[in-house]
Amino acid sequence: MKHQNQKVVTLKHLIISQEKQIGIKFYPDKMVQTIIKGLPEVRWSKEFNMAYVLNNKKNLDLIFNDFRGIAWINSGHFFYKKNTLKGNESISLNQYRIRTKISGHRYCPEEYLKKLELRQYALATSKTYIKLFEVFINHFKKWELVQIDEVQIKNYLQVLVHQGKSHSYINQMINSIKFYYEIVLEMPNRFYSIERPIKKEALPKVISLEEVQTIINNTNNIKHKCIVSLLYSAGLRRGELLNLKLTDIDSKRMVILVINGKGGKDRITILSKSVLEDLRFYFKVWTPETYLFEGIKGRQYPGSSVLRIVEMAAKKAKIKKKVTPHMLRHSFATHLLEAGTDLRQIQVLLGHSSTKTTEIYTQIAITNIKTIKSPIEMLNLD
Repeated sequence: MKHQNQKVVTLKHLIISQEKQIGIKFYPDKMVQTIIKGLPEVRWSKEFNMAYVLNNKKNLDLIFNDFRGIAWINSGHFFYKKNTLKGNESISLNQYRIRTKISGHRYCPEEYLKKLELRQYALATSKTYIKLFEVFINHFKKWELVQIDEVQIKNYLQVLVHQGKSHSYINQMINSIKFYYEIVLEMPNRFYSIERPIKKEALPKVISLEEVQTIINNTNNIKHKCIVSLLYSAGLRRGELLNLKLTDIDSKRMVILVINGKGGKDRITILSKSVLEDLRFYFKVWTPETYLFEGIKGRQYPGSSVLRIVEMAAKKAKIKKKVTPHMLRHSFATHLLEAGTDLRQIQVLLGHSSTKTTEIYTQIAITNIKTIKSPIEMLNLD
């Protein structure tokens, strides 16, 4: 552990002249500068504003030995951390290997696909990364991937901004790019100075209890009714609903086991008695075998169908606003909060890592607002 006044030297990954380098960032200090000057073939980069030496074991050992007792080495940005997500089922990306290739189009490197599989990223996340990374590499067709630097990537992101791409799109694009350089090539934080777009603090969109009721009443059949009811009554994400297996419904404890939720986390959430009754009827009619909701030939039910079910039921209910599956999750949390449920309990049910994420619902819950009178009530407007 470093002391408050101890000198700090930070190591960074750089690629200069198509070679991996160890970047050495430090605050001006005579002793530190003397040690750095003594490193073999050390150079200064104006672009990155730091010293650097060739990235090899010998130089790395020298840096740690020479600074021992002199400065604290911050290597948190340098060493590769194997943060494999826990609990995810194995995925296969063979569909991307066997697809028909078009001449002149760049495709996701095999090592990219392998790393996604090894780290067990969710299939939806993997598809997004592959799609966006291929958009990126086809923008730089004439460049070898290791030659692309931070300036070029920043300029490319600026192009996306001018094209009107959303915050989410740009953020995912950055993730797909960083995945290749930081995880596939094992160069953590190579693009550490790339700024992400400022996230707009939009409030969650919710519907009222009455509107939820009318949507459920306007579903086409018992299967559709169970899908909409579960999304709302258990606060499920669409992907979590689709991943539910028959064994995840625990009617004895009246809970639903959500396996592999966002971030690879497992949790339990509420199983409503009325929903359980509908599920039992649904099971007799549709007889699913593995997944709670199955599509053709017992395959996992498609997410696009869930979206269509919610939209069509809302349209039949004559709700003018656009209703999405995630809006039902937002409504679940908001209605619980308005009913007096503790914020920490809502956080657990939603699977949020921090209460800060859950606190957003306090801004749209109307329980306290109802008790406030507008000052116009004090005016005599007759």
